[in-house]
Amino acid sequence: MQQLVPEIPLSSKNRTMNSSRFLIHSCILLCLLVMSLRVEAQSFITDKGNVVFTSTAPLLEFNGISDHLNGLIDFSENAVDFYLDLNTLDTGINLRNRHMRESYLETAKFPFVEFTGRIINQINLDLFESQVVDVAGVFNLHGVKKEINVRGTITPAQDGTVSMNARWEILLADYNIERPRVVFYELSDIQTVKIDAILTAQSP
Repeated sequence: MQQLVPEIPLSSKNRTMNSSRFLIHSCILLCLLVMSLRVEAQSFITDKGNVVFTSTAPLLEFNGISDHLNGLIDFSENAVDFYLDLNTLDTGINLRNRHMRESYLETAKFPFVEFTGRIINQINLDLFESQVVDVAGVFNLHGVKKEINVRGTITPAQDGTVSMNARWEILLADYNIERPRVVFYELSDIQTVKIDAILTAQSP
């Protein structure tokens, strides 16, 4: 005896096909939206970047750390601008913090350190891997501006953010900053600066 297969009503078939088409179209539209947002998003910002100033003197090494770095990278203009309130730097010792701010960095007169510059090589925001970035710009510290070149990395992520890190050295003498000689906060003239940040796309 031949077994009969129950026939699916035509209306159910239509509903299933329509649902499948809707899901496919929705996925396509979502992909196009993400792609268009990535194309449009050329400016990225942060207000929670991390900065570490490292001093390595003969008798003492310590760090000044802050997670209040503000920054902007505009890839359409190849422009970079990062600044930090020096009063947010923490060396781990309150007395050392106070002496550094009042007597040497003089944050009452010069509260901010800033680096502005231009990216001089091409960055591909659709390439989700670390890319070397070279920036030529001006480092402004203690009221003194010096031209410097900084090399770092830029890493675009699929969630639309951009990670950035860089490392370079400065001489305190170049910025008219006297070095304290007291052992518990002796400073090296050479300071290593390291910055790390995750930047998010700026709304148009």
